[in-house]
Amino acid sequence: MTDALHPAITLYNSLTRQKEAFEPIVAGEVGLYLCGPTVYDRAHLGNARPVLVFDILYRLLLRQFGPGQVTYVRNFTDVDDRINETAAARKAAGAPGTLEELIRDRSDETIAWYLADMDALGALRPNHAPRATEYIAQMIAMIAGLEADGFAYAREGHVLFRVRRYEEYGALSGRSLDDMIAGARVEVAPFKEDPMDFVLWKPSDAALPGWESPWGRGRPGWHIECSAMARALLGDEFDIHGGGNDLMFPHHENEIAQSRCSGHDFARVWMHNEMLQVEGKKMSKSLGNFFTVRDLLDEGYPGEVIRLVMLGTHYRKPMDWTASKAEAARTVLRRWYGQVDGRLPVDPDDTVLTAISDDLNTPAAIARLHELSAAGDATGLAGSLEMLGLLNGAPPAWASTRHPALDQLETRMTSMRAQAIATKDFAALDALKSSLTEAGVEVRMAKDGVSLAEAAGFDPARVEALA
Repeated sequence: MTDALHPAITLYNSLTRQKEAFEPIVAGEVGLYLCGPTVYDRAHLGNARPVLVFDILYRLLLRQFGPGQVTYVRNFTDVDDRINETAAARKAAGAPGTLEELIRDRSDETIAWYLADMDALGALRPNHAPRATEYIAQMIAMIAGLEADGFAYAREGHVLFRVRRYEEYGALSGRSLDDMIAGARVEVAPFKEDPMDFVLWKPSDAALPGWESPWGRGRPGWHIECSAMARALLGDEFDIHGGGNDLMFPHHENEIAQSRCSGHDFARVWMHNEMLQVEGKKMSKSLGNFFTVRDLLDEGYPGEVIRLVMLGTHYRKPMDWTASKAEAARTVLRRWYGQVDGRLPVDPDDTVLTAISDDLNTPAAIARLHELSAAGDATGLAGSLEMLGLLNGAPPAWASTRHPALDQLETRMTSMRAQAIATKDFAALDALKSSLTEAGVEVRMAKDGVSLAEAAGFDPARVEALA
């Protein structure tokens, strides 16, 4: 069904490198899979971007097809050498329990952190959030089938996928095997037939977590995990698979190869978001600009502010997080929330819905929110904020508060204004008004006093300096 409230959806397919009209494989039913986190530490801001991108898509699909018709899967990778290393470090530091118990404790702790942080950003939870450790049997069965059909081979306790047996390898990333080998993140090992062959299963010694298999005690490789979980929960073929474009190669390329060689078509549409920068630079610990979602929340950035900043850039373009963008988003949201306070959200504005349906064009949708605000359309604004995940019931409590320096400045300016009227000298008052306007403060003067309000470009630091 397509109409003003259910416009046709188009999505950019990384596999075909073009925008396509979206039609589910099974009419009226949609399956989507997003690669989730490896649970060894807090989620950083870059980890949040694909979650928010897919959250907009999920909301759009729920509206188009209905809640019972959309199955959204986002996994947790809880089998990983980094998790093992983190747990081993805790054990060496004296933490009680076996290594496997410490690994489970760390995974549980990190998953709880992740869910709380994504909740704070307004992301709806998926229908399924499988842990890799819950699908080991399916992984072993899939690997055994690949080996039986000659697509995989066992060497020294490892099982590896024969990449050159899959002729379409490289179709997603658009690179040849030779190009991949030249600059690739491939592990060179003596037990490989070919440098590009990747691990499906690897051995575990007594100190590492492991499961019994036809190839001995061991654990799965990263790539087979997502293939097995997606197949178990979404079937042999499903509609959409997503993730950051850093996963396109090798992770997603390998998922496609092993899945299709296992006899199932896997995902039809592939969606990838671009990477995130901080103040114009790649986020890294060495540059001192690396931070987690929790860092920002603890610094006083509300989840809605983080969300609006991230949705302000189209998902297929690099996104630059800056403090100035965050403060502008805080000011805008306060104004919008003030306009819709007390109104129950209804349908989103047609233009907003059309923008989102056009390959998740959130910048165009946000531009329309500004127009609705300027026109005083509180009803359309409320419905559109809800559609974008920026309003869930009543406006958040933080939006009803304002910077305390404004109260101090209002009192001072009211006194200054009275004195200026008496002396006919308005120079000091006008100078302060000008400084406040430049700092993003709207100054209103009336007979009964002066009122100040945060406006676009509100700069808390400059306002504090003037108080």
